[in-house]
Amino acid sequence: MTDFATDRRSILAGAAASAVLLTPGAALAQRGDMDAIRKAVAAGHDATVKRIQDWIKHPTIAAEGLNVDTGAEYMVGLAKDAGFQKARIVKTDGVPGVFATLDAGAKRWIGIYFMYDVKQFDSAEWSSPPLEARIVDRPEGKAIMGRGAVNQKGPEAAFLGALHAIRAAGRKLPVNIALVCEGEEEIASPHFHQVIADPEVLAAMKKCEGVIIPSASQGPNGNVTLTLGAKGAVELQLISSGEKWGRGPKKDIHSSNMARVDSPAWRLVQALDTLIAKDGHTPAVEGWFEHVQPLSARQKALIAEGARQSNEADLKRLMGVERWIGDEDFQTSLERLASQPTINIQGLVSGYTGPGGKTVLPGRAEAKIDLRLVPDMTKDEAVTKLKAHLVKAGFPDIEVNVSGGYGPTETPEESALVRAEKAVLERAGITYSLVPRSAGSWPGVVFTGPPLKLPAAQFGIGHGGGAHAPDEYFVIESSNPKVAGLDDATMAYVDFLYEMAAAK
Repeated sequence: MTDFATDRRSILAGAAASAVLLTPGAALAQRGDMDAIRKAVAAGHDATVKRIQDWIKHPTIAAEGLNVDTGAEYMVGLAKDAGFQKARIVKTDGVPGVFATLDAGAKRWIGIYFMYDVKQFDSAEWSSPPLEARIVDRPEGKAIMGRGAVNQKGPEAAFLGALHAIRAAGRKLPVNIALVCEGEEEIASPHFHQVIADPEVLAAMKKCEGVIIPSASQGPNGNVTLTLGAKGAVELQLISSGEKWGRGPKKDIHSSNMARVDSPAWRLVQALDTLIAKDGHTPAVEGWFEHVQPLSARQKALIAEGARQSNEADLKRLMGVERWIGDEDFQTSLERLASQPTINIQGLVSGYTGPGGKTVLPGRAEAKIDLRLVPDMTKDEAVTKLKAHLVKAGFPDIEVNVSGGYGPTETPEESALVRAEKAVLERAGITYSLVPRSAGSWPGVVFTGPPLKLPAAQFGIGHGGGAHAPDEYFVIESSNPKVAGLDDATMAYVDFLYEMAAAK
């Protein structure tokens, strides 16, 4: 890997500099410009670290209704501090969004998507308090540990650091930026479409060449994963209750009554069993695969290349698994990961779950479900088919409460956005894998779908881990020469903005 920082190996040195400066993005920036920005990035390192730490200490957790207003206000402050001339809160029927513009008088506009909310946490599971954002020593190097460190406050703060550095260096931003932020990503973005529908937001986004969400996508071998899309996601709850069913108890009663009273908990289990085939993983909802598009030959080729660049044993070890479904080979498992829609049980809640037993017959049982969707499925289609299936299977009393969701995204490989991402990595000597679809989800469909129909993707170098899990971290000083630290990750965003400014 070639580093972006001035005090480490630089691709803009010696004879290599002559070749690099001929590339479109670098041609827009004079050598002195990039040197000055690099120095500003290094000088601003401590401020960027503090910005991440302070942000972690101000969590917004939509699922718990925590700081849903103050979190938006904090995001407005971050945007204004980074140089956005206009930044305001966008009200929704749920957690508010934030919209900001930085008009540098450039020819082109770029859209940037931020999430300012984070996932819930249990402090007892962490080795370091999740909201203290301590700097810890890890095998990967020095890292900030805290909820939201890598998902997504660390990468987003690195992007803001790029804007701070360009301004501190006295240089002009090469593109104009429309920043759109939401506070409900971790509950499947139930109201983000309302943010995009705001007339001022929609007008600004229509001017953009594409949209990125900052990320830290380097693996331990330094390889970056570039995605051409993401699965859609729907979060919902299936609820069985004696009150709604008309059978079983309306509240918990003594378990001896199981001999004569129906069980809402067993009814939920029976309903859940109809959703999946006997193999334990294939959705059995009627019509579920009706609009599922098979992988193209190109997509399969990209997956095969990604399999060759990945270490299956390391991945299994990190996941804590020993085998894939049906003992399939690695490439087949990756094809399945990209192409298959899923119906997953996140959790089951009913009755007493504390220490020991309580001998109750619960009056209510709930399953927390997530659906992962692939092209050309939609959220509304999936929910409609799921409800119809439950009725047809004899479970009309099972409540289906949808809490959020959106469809899948797709971005053309030949788009200017993807070409710019590849150019930045190639110029820096960073290897990358181009994958057709991330198995994870983000609400990019509001950008890639109508009316905007923009290319949208995740982008960024650097490394972190533990998203949605204990001990989440984001590396700020890498001990691995193949993996970027904070300053290099920041400079990559600088280079990306210049590359987008020159895109044809």
